[in-house]
Amino acid sequence: MSYEKFVEEYLAKGLLKKEKSSFSAVGKNILRSEKDLKTAKANLKIDEGIAYTVAYLAMLRTGRAYMLLKGFRPTDGYQHKTVVEFMGQCLGEEYKNMVERFDRMRRKRNIFTYEIDISISYTEAENAFDTATKFTNLIKEIIKRDNPQEHFKF
Repeated sequence: MSYEKFVEEYLAKGLLKKEKSSFSAVGKNILRSEKDLKTAKANLKIDEGIAYTVAYLAMLRTGRAYMLLKGFRPTDGYQHKTVVEFMGQCLGEEYKNMVERFDRMRRKRNIFTYEIDISISYTEAENAFDTATKFTNLIKEIIKRDNPQEHFKF
C-alpha cells in the first residue's frame, strides 16, 4: 500500500488526525526520547522491566515526533499501534525488522504494564535499549536530512 493510501485509510478510520507540524515540538519530542534512552540505560542493572519500558517509550516518542513532522498524530484507541504502523509505512522494507522489533516491544510492554506475572530479562532489556537507540538515531538522521534548513538542537 502506498503512503498516500495508508494515510487516507487511517484518516478515514479515525486512527490519524491532521496536526500542524512544528519543528519546535518535533525537537522537544526527540530530546525527550534521548532522555528516555539515558534513563533506560541507567535502569538496566536496577530494573530490567522499567529499562525495557522506557526504551520502548523512547521509540514511541521518536515515532510520534516523526508523525508530527509529517503533519499527523494518532488518535484515541490504538495510538501506540498506529505509531508503529505509521513508522513501518514510512520506513518501508529496508527497516522492516526494526519496525517488527518495535511492534514486539509494544506488545511486551503492554503485557508487562498490565499483567502481574511477566518478567523481562537483562538481555531483553539490553536488546530493547539497543533497538531504541538505533531507531532514534535513524529517525534523527532522516529528520535532519529532510529538513536541512532547520537547525535542530538534538
